[in-house]
Amino acid sequence: MPTYLIEREIPGASQLTDDELRGITATSNEVVSCLERPYEWRHSYVAGDKIYCVHDAENAEDVLEHARRGGFPANLVAEVSAVFDSTGPRSLPV
Repeated sequence: MPTYLIEREIPGASQLTDDELRGITATSNEVVSCLERPYEWRHSYVAGDKIYCVHDAENAEDVLEHARRGGFPANLVAEVSAVFDSTGPRSLPV
């Protein structure tokens, strides 16, 4: 299943409290369970006024549907074509 990077512009994102982040988590998990198709939210990063999420989905339309149902912005949805770190390239999950 492809992996997608989602950029969400949320003014004040870096000031969200743990409780607010838990609320986002609960909403996202609820939407994932209702999608009735393969979908996995791996993790997210908060940086400034943005949240960057890594999701596995069959296609970008499913990522956009998750965002729509959850009331989340999805300013950029990009399929990940390669992963690398300090040790070099890694294989993408199948």
